[in-house]
Amino acid sequence: MADRPPDLSSRNPDWWRQAVIYQIYPRSFADADGDGLGDLRGLTQRLSHLATLGVDALWLSPFYPSELADGGYDVIDPRGVDERLGTLDDFDALVGEAHRLGLKVVVDIVPNHTSHLHRWFREALRAGPGSAARERYVFRPGRGAHGELPPTDWQSVFGGSAWQRVADGEWYLHLFAPEQPDLNWDNEEVRADFRTTLRFWCDRGVDGFRVDVAHGLAKDLTEPLRDLGTLGTAGEAALLHLPPGSHPYWDRDEVHEIYRDWRKIFDAYRPPRMAVAEAWVPGGRRSLYARPDELGQAFNFEYLQARWDADELREIIAGELATARAAGASATWVLSNHDVVRHASRLMLPPGTDPESWLLAHGAAPAVDPAAGLRRARAATLLMLALPGSAYLYQGEELGLPEVADLPTEVLQDPIWEQTGHTRKGRDGCRVPLPWTTSGPSYGFGPGAGWLPQPASFAGYAVQAQAGVEGSTLELYRTALRLRRKLLDGETLTWTPGAPAGVLDFTRTEAWRSVTNLGTEPVPLPPGEVLLSSTPLPGGGVLPPDTTVWLA
Repeated sequence: MADRPPDLSSRNPDWWRQAVIYQIYPRSFADADGDGLGDLRGLTQRLSHLATLGVDALWLSPFYPSELADGGYDVIDPRGVDERLGTLDDFDALVGEAHRLGLKVVVDIVPNHTSHLHRWFREALRAGPGSAARERYVFRPGRGAHGELPPTDWQSVFGGSAWQRVADGEWYLHLFAPEQPDLNWDNEEVRADFRTTLRFWCDRGVDGFRVDVAHGLAKDLTEPLRDLGTLGTAGEAALLHLPPGSHPYWDRDEVHEIYRDWRKIFDAYRPPRMAVAEAWVPGGRRSLYARPDELGQAFNFEYLQARWDADELREIIAGELATARAAGASATWVLSNHDVVRHASRLMLPPGTDPESWLLAHGAAPAVDPAAGLRRARAATLLMLALPGSAYLYQGEELGLPEVADLPTEVLQDPIWEQTGHTRKGRDGCRVPLPWTTSGPSYGFGPGAGWLPQPASFAGYAVQAQAGVEGSTLELYRTALRLRRKLLDGETLTWTPGAPAGVLDFTRTEAWRSVTNLGTEPVPLPPGEVLLSSTPLPGGGVLPPDTTVWLA
């Protein structure tokens, strides 16, 4: 590894507890070499944007060698860099520059499955049934007179059976795409290799890990394998109908043994490495992943999935704070990521609207007013940033980017589109490359066109169009993050008694009060000095609908 510049990032071992962490989907962030895919050199060249924004860390979605069957989450080599994105030297340069700018680096790891092009899986196909190579994965004979039926009725998250048959007649498990065979975590060789992977990235200066599908590693593989019956198509929703820890492949109690083992590795470094679980499980179970002797933090997806409703959000906020406190962790908050419709669009969908149906209608049924969506998104952001705990931002939300819902079907890359027989459009609309400038073939993303087309409206959202412009969404984020860092004190909030209906009103400290009007009518503006407002206040002592204000 090349010599690194001085590390100016925080040495506080608890830096993550109230951090603002910015998620980068590297193929869509910045393209330095002009091939249409974002890359590590492009990202490094743009790191000053994150430093100026005021975040504490960046979370890098998979950059490993991959055939992109699932946007990089089909990993061929978990200790390498995809040659289209750069080299290990480029990664080292990225970490060095991030640390020089005071930014921590969190990387995505994918322990539930590999790519079908991983050397282990290719060896398993060559070795045949009963081999040690196949024991690293989940191979089983089929059912039926000639083994022509899948071993169970388990369903893939992406649609269809979770089993794929190979040439010799056996079937392998893939809870996601067929190109993503599931690993067998009962196999000690799998566990040992992953310990090597964790140390590899820790030794290269990585500060933490986001654990993909953290609830999916441990599986009940005792024979005969259990069918799920009518719950089989319910995916993770089946967790609500089964005794806790008893689902055959989601959120099993044995998974926590794996993370306790990992924590020993994380704590061997100074400062200890942090981790956050992507665990789509009920709140009471989610806290188990966030225990100090395991990963330490887990994403709260109830907040992301909530309607724009004061009572619902208050209940979720109170529940998450209690859950985190019980685990000895800090709460997490997120509004957008690489898997969901961007919140500038999603929060405007009428109650009961299925985002998948809206995407299939190319965002036209119902139509979403971009200005109204941006107003609500800005209010939601200030509310989130006022809450105790860690806030996870998704690239482009600081620009107010909406979902690109009208991508033509012929350009879609997400495997969901094909695997569901064109009944789900997938996640490409939130992965469209970022606009940096107001002109150019990809609005500054790279020298040429990007891997997904950008709408003409992106020119108005570009960094160049917003930087230094009073009232812009970018400047709102910059100001909010600067204020948040100054005002942080403690990890609690106090709800203000007597708040009007439809209003979320709480204090963090004597110097910081957040008030959000989620209703349809103006409400009285509480007394105090206005530190920041998500939209200009009209005067007259009122707080308009879809507005958050911070008061001192």
